[in-house]
Amino acid sequence: MTTEEKIFNAARVIFQKKGFAGARMQEIADEAGINKAMLHYCFKNKQSLFEAVFMNAFGQLAPQINEIFNSQDTVFDKIKNFTHSYISFVIHNPYLPQFIIQEMNNNPEFVMTFLKNENRPNPTLLISQIEKEIADGIIKPIKPKQLLLDVFSMTIFPFAAQMMMKGILQISETEFNEMMEERKTTIAEQIINSIKK
Repeated sequence: MTTEEKIFNAARVIFQKKGFAGARMQEIADEAGINKAMLHYCFKNKQSLFEAVFMNAFGQLAPQINEIFNSQDTVFDKIKNFTHSYISFVIHNPYLPQFIIQEMNNNPEFVMTFLKNENRPNPTLLISQIEKEIADGIIKPIKPKQLLLDVFSMTIFPFAAQMMMKGILQISETEFNEMMEERKTTIAEQIINSIKK
């Protein structure tokens, strides 16, 4: 394992436990088994490390999403595959949704950088396919972008507002994770049933 891989793995552990604000570079260095000077040699500060960890994770997720969007599957299968893939990914990278929201407020330039990246998830073909399946009578008349907004919102929101959801529903970490596992299929079923003609 390279030093960078050790740092990324350690940073994920610490960011997941303590969040961005609570994480300390010394803790990340200790978790990685390196000294703090080496960590600062590779990443000048916590923000640059977090951005690198995020881009590394995003670089794993975006190709999966684009593969789903651009496949030959039906829209219904794409919805199923998206909810399953995204939730599986975020369960293993639970700090990411909160970080994105934090960065949208504190560092919008960085967010725009990855949203403009040529490898970002691109739903253009999926939108065209939704329009075609509406015309073919498979899907009820619906605005494609509204459908995608529903899929994204129902999939992402519980993770982005995880602490609030646990408090309102009075559930433990284990129960929350069990519910997220269930949502891999329930979200898709609910949306498909609502748009199926």
